[in-house]
Amino acid sequence: MKIQPHTTGRKVFAHYCDEAEAVVFPGGCLDLLRQIPDKSAQLVVTSPPYNIGKAYERKLDMGTYIRQQAEVITECVRTLTNSGSICWQVGNYVNNGAIIPLDTLLYPIFHNLGLVMRNRIIWHFEHGLHCSRRYSGRYETIMWFTRDTKDFVFNLDPVRVPQKYPGKKHFKGPKAGQYSCNPLGKNPGDVWDIPNVKSNHVEKTEHPCQFPVELVERLVLSMTHEKDLVVDPFLGVGSSIAAAVRHGRRGAGAEIVSSYAGIARKRIEAAMSDSLPVRPMGKPKYDPLIAGNKLTVAPWIIAPQNDAQLKLLQKMADYKA
Repeated sequence: MKIQPHTTGRKVFAHYCDEAEAVVFPGGCLDLLRQIPDKSAQLVVTSPPYNIGKAYERKLDMGTYIRQQAEVITECVRTLTNSGSICWQVGNYVNNGAIIPLDTLLYPIFHNLGLVMRNRIIWHFEHGLHCSRRYSGRYETIMWFTRDTKDFVFNLDPVRVPQKYPGKKHFKGPKAGQYSCNPLGKNPGDVWDIPNVKSNHVEKTEHPCQFPVELVERLVLSMTHEKDLVVDPFLGVGSSIAAAVRHGRRGAGAEIVSSYAGIARKRIEAAMSDSLPVRPMGKPKYDPLIAGNKLTVAPWIIAPQNDAQLKLLQKMADYKA
């Protein structure tokens, strides 16, 4: 359930202070992180540049990129509470057509800092660049780390999803006849099917690689409590801090691109007043039939010579080999 905190006098600060509900630091992430006291952040969540030459990044040789990431990650770990979590969301580095999964390159940094990977979450989405010489990329990964401790925060109930078979019952044993499913829903697992932010997404801004708010909300709700601090060293247009303040948490992020920092500030202010357009958590994905879209049958299946074409978008289709 979304928390609706008091709104009077709420503001977005430009520098970190313990009293700030939200901070958008217009500068480099290391400068912000050095303002944050040791063991203050309950959750560090971010999507760093992938070093693929986007407009907001300068492409580096891979060794330099890894060293820069290590410096930022080390500062993030310093700010992390004993029960806190770090979620580092990355994709693939592409070099002359060859892909290199960035999580495999960055994992040793976290490991050498004494952190433990709790999950490698696969974020699946359906829209992106189309490839012609390999399969089109349709996933990224979220590496979830905690300190080497058993008391890290993980609240499953706020992020449960509907059961596939809610009426399922135990068929034998002492609980025979009783419902076997948790009435609050099931664990969402480590493969998340959440739409990415493209042109028709309600949250779309000018940023080309924008975090969907609901992706971060699942992390915020499961890994923090109210009033906890959420830190994003590569803030972009502010989705992570917007997700935090929507649920009664505090947030601080840094963004070096001034236009993105300005958008982030406005979006976070909108989140504070409950006026930020967001895709609700758990909303079913687009169904073309329910939406009344007439373009649900591929035109080439009408031709007699293509009768074997699988009619994947037709309900109750007759599949033939």
